[in-house]
Amino acid sequence: MTISPNKIEIVGNYLAIQWQNGSEAFIDAKTLRVHSPSAENKGESDVFGNLSRRTLPLPKEKIRVSTFVKVGNYAIRLHFSDGHSTGIYNWKLLDELSQNPESQN
Repeated sequence: MTISPNKIEIVGNYLAIQWQNGSEAFIDAKTLRVHSPSAENKGESDVFGNLSRRTLPLPKEKIRVSTFVKVGNYAIRLHFSDGHSTGIYNWKLLDELSQNPESQN
């Protein structure tokens, strides 16, 4: 079970998270953008199970997290400098990205 954060802030080019257990995580904006869980980024399945292709190009410029909004008690929606804002990042995904961003698909 993933714990929820006490505090989340944008610090420079990072999303800084302080978890309830006192640990802290810093995830860079590019990692967050590349691993956006949105259908635009990951693709989505149609009624027959066929996965559509990614429609949103990955950022080429230096990307920043512009702002974020809380989604219920389980996630945040990030808004990026390239206009992307449809990914909802739950606490488990943020925890996983902070520990090992290269392992995420």
